Amino acid sequence: MLTLERGAEAVVSAAEFLGREAVVKARCPKTYRDPQLDLTLRLARTRKEARLLREARRAGVRTPYVYDIDLREASITMERVRGPRLRDVLSPGLDSLERLCEAVGEALADLHSAGISHGDLTTSNMILADDGLCLIDFSLGSMPASDEDKGVDLHLLRRAFMSAHSDVSGLFDALIGGYKRNNPDAQTALAKAEDIQRRGRYT
Repeated sequence: MLTLERGAEAVVSAAEFLGREAVVKARCPKTYRDPQLDLTLRLARTRKEARLLREARRAGVRTPYVYDIDLREASITMERVRGPRLRDVLSPGLDSLERLCEAVGEALADLHSAGISHGDLTTSNMILADDGLCLIDFSLGSMPASDEDKGVDLHLLRRAFMSAHSDVSGLFDALIGGYKRNNPDAQTALAKAEDIQRRGRYT
């Protein structure tokens, strides 16, 4: 299989599933861990990510379809979502930029309202697919998500806008507008994000 991405925890490879384009995300064994403990951890994280992908989709958030889980290889076979990463196209020249930022906020609000956190919510983990914004890589997500987990999601997004996307940082307010519209408990998570930011500033 053709390797598409190689991270610290997993390798993502191109594949095919029942005639459909797919990717396989396989969690790599860690030789420094006890083999049985390593397998237990990899299987638990694989199951958790597959569950979060499904639950997020049920909550109305676009995620890759999960086709299969292989517990021998600690891998997930899922839909290959075509399109650019948001990190690569988010710039002042992008069409409907404000609406897109609102859509990011709405997707995050739908996640949080369903009790799910993403855990690594940056523009690197968002794909602009033909049918809308798709969130990927829920490796660090959790369910049920605490207020702290939700605050971390918002904090990471704010940091991405202020650093990697400073030329459109003013549109973070549009993102927050979308978040507030779709999440009745938005203020709690926003207050936690502010708290996390203060902690980082003074530590």
